[in-house]
Amino acid sequence: MPKKLVVIGNGMAAGRALEELFEHAPDAYEVTIFGAEPRVNYNRIMLSPVLSGEKAYEDILIHDDAWYEANGVTLHRGKQVVQIDRDAKCVRAADGTAADYDQLLIATGSLPFIIPIPGVSLPGVVTYRDLDDVNAMLAAAQKGGRAVVIGGGLLGLEAAAGLKAQGMDVTVLHLMPTLMERQLDPSAGYLLQRAMEERGIAVRCKANTHAILGETHVTGVKLDDGTELPADIVVMAVGIRPNAVLAKEAGLETNRGVLVGDDMRTSDPDVFAVGECVEHRGTCYGLVAPLYEMAKVVAAQLADDVTAAYTGSVTATKLKVTGIDLFSAGDFSEANDRQDIVLRDVARGIYKRIVLKDNRIVGTVLYGETADGSWFFDLLRKESDVSELRDTLIFGQSYVGGVPLDPMAAVAALPDDAEICGCNGVCKGKIVQTITDKGLSTLADVRAHTKASASCGTCTGLVEQVMALTLGDKFSRAATEPMCGCTDLGHDEVRRLIHAAGLKSIPAVMQELGWKTSCGCAKCRPALNYYLLCDWPEEYEDDGRSRYINERVHANIQKDGTYSVVPRMWGGLTNPRELRAIADVAEKYGIPTVKVTGGQRIDLLGVRKEDLPAVWADLNDAGMVSGHAYAKGLRTVKTCVGRDWCRFGTQDSTGLGVKIEKFMWGSWTPAKVKMGVSGCPRNCAEATCKDVGVICVDSGFEIHFAGAAGLHIKGTQLLCKVAGEDECIEVIAALTQLYREQGHYLERMYKWADRVGVDAIRMIVVDDREKRRALFERFEISQKKAQIDPWAERVAGHDAHEFNPMANFTLAEAAE
Repeated sequence: MPKKLVVIGNGMAAGRALEELFEHAPDAYEVTIFGAEPRVNYNRIMLSPVLSGEKAYEDILIHDDAWYEANGVTLHRGKQVVQIDRDAKCVRAADGTAADYDQLLIATGSLPFIIPIPGVSLPGVVTYRDLDDVNAMLAAAQKGGRAVVIGGGLLGLEAAAGLKAQGMDVTVLHLMPTLMERQLDPSAGYLLQRAMEERGIAVRCKANTHAILGETHVTGVKLDDGTELPADIVVMAVGIRPNAVLAKEAGLETNRGVLVGDDMRTSDPDVFAVGECVEHRGTCYGLVAPLYEMAKVVAAQLADDVTAAYTGSVTATKLKVTGIDLFSAGDFSEANDRQDIVLRDVARGIYKRIVLKDNRIVGTVLYGETADGSWFFDLLRKESDVSELRDTLIFGQSYVGGVPLDPMAAVAALPDDAEICGCNGVCKGKIVQTITDKGLSTLADVRAHTKASASCGTCTGLVEQVMALTLGDKFSRAATEPMCGCTDLGHDEVRRLIHAAGLKSIPAVMQELGWKTSCGCAKCRPALNYYLLCDWPEEYEDDGRSRYINERVHANIQKDGTYSVVPRMWGGLTNPRELRAIADVAEKYGIPTVKVTGGQRIDLLGVRKEDLPAVWADLNDAGMVSGHAYAKGLRTVKTCVGRDWCRFGTQDSTGLGVKIEKFMWGSWTPAKVKMGVSGCPRNCAEATCKDVGVICVDSGFEIHFAGAAGLHIKGTQLLCKVAGEDECIEVIAALTQLYREQGHYLERMYKWADRVGVDAIRMIVVDDREKRRALFERFEISQKKAQIDPWAERVAGHDAHEFNPMANFTLAEAAE
C-alpha cells in the first residue's frame, strides 16, 4: 500500500521533486499538494515574457491538469496551509481542508522583501514574484503613465523592461552604485545601465527611497535627497527572503530558512524541505538550478536511496535582460592574490573578465557574448588548472591551443557533466543519454524529456549542437519543428520540395507532400503562400485568403476593431501637400488619433472599416501610397539629414535611403523588415539595430544587418563595406533576396542569420560576386510584380482579395 506524501507548495522545486519521484518510484506514494495560488504549476522564470506580452500564461505551464490526473495527484488549489501538526502528522489549510501524511515536503518558496517606508501599503504598490503580480502590472500598464521600479537586480530590470514594452515611462531606482552588483562587476554593471538607458528606461543608482507618496493611491516616490518622482505604479523588487514561517511555527529548526541536512531532511526526519525556503550549510539559494539539484536528492531519499546527498551548489547565472546577454559565476571580487584577464570590445559591446587564483578560475563575468559561459563554469566548478590555457583563455573554448576550433569540435570537447541548461540543471551527458535511450530526434522531444532549453531558451543553440553531435547525419534542424500539425515536414524541407518538384499552388503542395488536412490551417497557409510567391514570382498568383487579416485589408486592425492607416513617406521625407492631405483626411473622416511613428511616418489611428477605401483614395490623390505597416515585407527606411544639412554628415544618407526604399518597397519577406541609413558614425538613424542598416563614412558605406529593437534587442553584424551607392543597393537587395529564399515564414532576419551563420551569408553575398548578382536579378524580377500599390488597386476595384476576414482567422493572429 502506498505511503502518504503531502507537499506544501506547488512551485518549480516541488514539481521537479515529484517528477523525479514518479520516474524512479511511480507507485510508492499517494500524493497530495496544497498550493497557495489558484492555478497549476507554472514556470516563474518566464514571467518576464508574460509581462512584456511575448508569451501568455498558457505558454509557461509546467504541469497542466492532465499531469496531475495522470500521476494520481490530489491538488488543492488556492488553499494555503496554516498549520503543520507534527504529532498527528497532519496539515491544515485556512479553509479547514486537512490531509494526513507519512512524509511531508515543505516547498513554501520565498517572500518578497518590502522596504519598511511610509506608503508601502498604498494601492499601486506591487511586488514581482508570481502571476498575480504580473497581472496587476499589466492592468496598470493598460492605463499608461509612469512606473517606478525599486531595485536594480534581475527581477527589477525584468519588470522595468516589461512595463516599458507595455508602453509605460519607467524609472529604475537602485541603492548600490551599479546595477546587478551581485551578478556583475562594476564595468559590466555600467554597460548594463547604459544599455537600459539607450532603451528608454531611466536609471538612478545610489538612490535611497525615503517614502512612497499618495493619499488613496500611489502618486510618486520621494528619495532621501528630496527628489520626488511621479508614479502611477511602484514595483518593489529589492530582494527575497525564505518563507520559513510555517516551519518555524511547527517547531522545526530554522535560521534564515528551514534548516536541512545533506539528505534534505529537516530536524524532523519525516519532514523534508526543498527550494527557496531552505537553508543548507548556511546558504539560501534563489536560482533554479540549485533548487533542482535539491529536488533530485529529495526524490531519491523518498524512494529509499539513503545514499543520496546534496552537498551545495556552485551557482552560475545566465541571464537575458531586455535582449542583453549576461553570464556570471563564482567570486569576482578583487583581492591581492588574484589576477584578472579582461577583454573589452567597445564597438561590439562585449566585455569579458576572468578572475584567477593559483591558476584556477574563481570567477567570471561575461557581457554581450556568453557562448563560452558553460565552458568557463565547468573549469571553475572542477577547479581545473588553466595555466596552459592562459594565453588564449579569454577568447573561449574555440581558441584552445591558439587554433580556432569548429563549434561542433568545441561542443564535442565538453565533458558529460558540463552544464548545458542552467535553468534546469541539465548536463551534456543527460541529453546525450536520453537521446540515445529514447530514440529522440526533435528539439521538442529533447525538451519534453530533459527540460533542456524549456525555460528561458537561451541554451537552445547549444542543445541543438549536442543533438547534432549525437545524431550525426540524422539530425536536421528543419525537422526539429514541423511547420504545423498539418504536416511532419519542417520549413526547409517544404521549401526544398516546392522548388524541386515544381509545385506552384497550395493544393499541389498539400496533395504532393501529403498534408494531413484538406485545406491546411491558419499557420501553414500563409507560410505556403509566401514560399510559392517567393519561388515563382512570375507564375504564382498571390492568394489573399491565405494572408493574415492585416495583409488582406491593407491596414492594421486595432483592439477596438478600427484600423490604422500609415501612408509611405520615402526615407522619412514629406512635403506640404502630403501633410495637408493627412490633415484633411483626419478631419473629413473623424479620425481620433494622428501619431508620428518611430519609422518617421504619420499613423492615422481609429479609421472605421467602411471608410478605408475612401481614406486611401484621398491619400492617393496626394501621391501617397501604402506604407505596408501591416506587411511581412519592407516597412521603412529611416534616415538622418546627412551631409546636405548636418555638419557631421559624410554622405547623402537621405537620398540613399529614398533610393533604397523606392527600389525595395512592396517586396514580401518572411517577416517584417526595417532599414536605416545614418550619414555618419554618430548613427542618428539608429541603423545598427535594424534588419539592414547603412553607416556612411568618408570612404563609402558600411552595410550592417541582423539587428532588432523590439521584444528582442540585438545589435547588427557588419556585413561588408562598399564604395558606391549602386553597389550598396545591390548588396542590400541580394542580402534581402537570400533571406527571402532561406528564411522560415515569420522568422526575423536576425534569427535567420543566427540559424544559417553570418559567415555563410557573407560568403554568398559579399565574397561570391556571381551569386550576389544572381540574387539581385531574382529580386528585380520579383519586384516587377510586387510594386503595385494595394491601396490604389483596391480603389480602382482591381483587387480580388477578400475584404472581410475569413472565419478561421482571428484577431489574435493579426498580432502574430
